[in-house]
Amino acid sequence: MLFAPKEKGQGLVEYALILVLVAVVVIAVLTLLGPIIANVFSTINSEMS
Repeated sequence: MLFAPKEKGQGLVEYALILVLVAVVVIAVLTLLGPIIANVFSTINSEMS
């Protein structure tokens, strides 16, 4: 084993990229569905009173 690349930092960067990707997807979904969900809760609230 003459050449042993150091890959400790690589795993951390991959986890960070996955976390960023998940955060972007969650923000995009909430941006698109946020008004729809708010409308549903508003309708439920007005029907209860």
